[in-house]
Amino acid sequence: MKKVFQSGLMIIAIAFIICACNGKKEETDSKGNKILTERIQYDVLIKTPNPDFDWWVQNIEGSKRESFIKTFLQLAYDGKVKAYDYFNNPLTPEQVKNIDKRVDTITVPDPINQAKNKDTIVKTELDLQRITKVRFLEEWSLDEKKMNFDKKVVGLMLMKENYDDSAQLRGYSPLFWIYFDDSYPAKMK
Repeated sequence: MKKVFQSGLMIIAIAFIICACNGKKEETDSKGNKILTERIQYDVLIKTPNPDFDWWVQNIEGSKRESFIKTFLQLAYDGKVKAYDYFNNPLTPEQVKNIDKRVDTITVPDPINQAKNKDTIVKTELDLQRITKVRFLEEWSLDEKKMNFDKKVVGLMLMKENYDDSAQLRGYSPLFWIYFDDSYPAKMK
């Protein structure tokens, strides 16, 4: 009976050793920090919707915000960075330049002869003032010894405000993704 008990303990000990050896090794970043997540995505307002907030709450100061937006638009317009739509389909620089451009024809009363109608062409372009939100895609890691938390931005999407006919904010529309890590967007699939 003693041999059976010892054999049983030996089998259990071997099983524990095998399980411990087959456990996943924690992933680390280039600094050796523990990766908490390879991907986390969230939105950040870069222009405060509330004038009563301190200037820095949900806000980047106006000229810096404009420069930030123009930098990413220009990089995509010039093809210096690869842009992707919401579904990670590649966009050409020309497609990026045409985001939010529209040509509509509306019929209005002729100002000279009210009995007649006149077609008017209305052209709209991307309004930089309406780009007030950014969506980040990041990798988070933690140095548990020093309690340093690192956030690596791997992607960024500019987002613009949308309004209904009553000028009420309806939500935000994504413009395009730019990735700063060569393994994206393939890593998204």
